This record gives sequence, structure tokens and C-alpha cells, in this order.
Amino acid sequence: MSPILKLMRPHQWVKNAFVAAPLFFTPDHMSVGAVLVVLAGIIAFSAVASGVYVLNDYMDREADRQHPSKRKRPLAAGTVSPGLGLGLMVGLMVGGLAGAVWLSRDFALIVFAYLVLNAAYSFYLKHLSIIDVMVVALGFVLRVYAGGVLFGIAPTVWIIACTMLLAMFIALAKRRDDLVKGLGDDHRPSLKGYNRHFLDTGLAVVLASLLVSYLLYTTDPVNMANLGTERLFLTVPFVMAGVLRYLQITLVEERSGSPTTVVLRDRFMLVTVLGWIATFAILIYG
Repeated sequence: MSPILKLMRPHQWVKNAFVAAPLFFTPDHMSVGAVLVVLAGIIAFSAVASGVYVLNDYMDREADRQHPSKRKRPLAAGTVSPGLGLGLMVGLMVGGLAGAVWLSRDFALIVFAYLVLNAAYSFYLKHLSIIDVMVVALGFVLRVYAGGVLFGIAPTVWIIACTMLLAMFIALAKRRDDLVKGLGDDHRPSLKGYNRHFLDTGLAVVLASLLVSYLLYTTDPVNMANLGTERLFLTVPFVMAGVLRYLQITLVEERSGSPTTVVLRDRFMLVTVLGWIATFAILIYG
């Protein structure tokens, strides 16, 4: 992979699939045209997100040189100059926002809010323990809302709650991985507010909340009526297996540093994610 492409972190674009969530959970709005619109939305969001990644890498390039794996990032390794990185960042952000405006004004406003939030994260919020993981989680919630406004769909409280909890679970696991690698607050100031016991407890609390929320979602009569099936509970085993596997990777194998890489490369995780998508699709579209 070329240094410039690597700087854009294309493997992270899978996170922007959350933009498609409102359409996926609303079969009545599904059509070829709707799929094309949501794909365009994902592309615009991915461009802005890549711009944010470049900004974050630019701000962290000195600290990243102390990290066992982040030191290989293009700006930290010196394979891309800071000037070229800033130019790429501006191009990605402007291009992504322009595409978002072309799709929808409301969509563009949410994408812009995501950009502002993450700029604040890069400059300051990432240094605050607890706030840092909540900001990461809020970024996923904004993706869901962005997908909703493209079609005038209001995401249910259940989708928002489960998205927020899942993202917080993954973010806490990532902070734990930082501690496992022996990193301190000289690399990430927010780490001074964490220790393994706190993060392990936080993971347990968030995981329990996530599973209970998802169980309530699949058994809520209103949700079953809206989706046209009383068998949403059949998707629960995939969710339970997936989050428990991620917990195993975090606590036992201690390699939760890159959530996207874990999901894309771990066969067990891939099976649970694809199994959940397939089962849900069969239930609401079959």
C-alpha cells in the first residue's frame, strides 16, 4: 500500500457502513436508488473521516514514534511529509463535505458536526479520560443519524443505544490495549485516568448494558410489528457470540488495539457479523 493511501486508512472505511443502518432496518425504503444514495453517503463520509485520520496522525506524529505499531504510520515514519499530509487532509475534507452537500443539506450538517467533533477530539478531547471514549462512540451515532436523514428516517432509540454501547465497548477495549502495551500518559494523556481494573469493570458494565438493550430490542412488540417478524430473537446468538469473542480477544489474547483489523481478520468475528447480517436480512426481507 502506498504511504498516501495508508495515511487515509482505507481499512477504517468499514466503520462508515453504519450510515447504511437506518436503510437496512427500514425495508419499505429499500430500492436500487436508495442503495446508490447510501453508497454515495458512505463515500462522502469516508472522505471526511480519512481527513480526520490525517489530522489526528499529524497531531500525534511525535507521540506515535514511541508506539510499537503506530510508529509505522506514514507521518510518524516520515514516508509522507507533514506538508503533503496537510494538503491531503484539506482535499479530503473539502471533497467529502462537497459530496455531502450535493446529497442533502441535513446530511452535510451532520457530517460537518462529525468533522468539528473529531477536530476537537484531535486537539483536546482525546486527552480527557472517559470523554475520549464517549466522543468515539458519539462518532458512530452521528453516522447512523446521517444515514437516517438521507431518507427521512428517524433511527429508533434502540438502534442509537446499541450503537453507542457497542462503540464504547470497542473504545474501552482499545484503551485497555494501550495499557497492555505499556503505554503511559506521555503517549496519551487520558491514560492517566485509566487502569486495568477500571477498564475491565467498564467493559463488563457496557457489555451487560449492550446485551440487555439488544434483547429488549428484539422482543419489543413495536419493533417486531415495524419489521414484520416475531423472530428477531434468532439474531441474538450472533450478537452474544460476537461480543464475547471480542471480549476474549481483549482480555485473554490482549490484541484489541485495532478494532477494524480484529473484525476483518478474525474468522470467528467475521462469521458472527455476516451471520447476523444474513439472519436479519432473511427475517425482514424474506
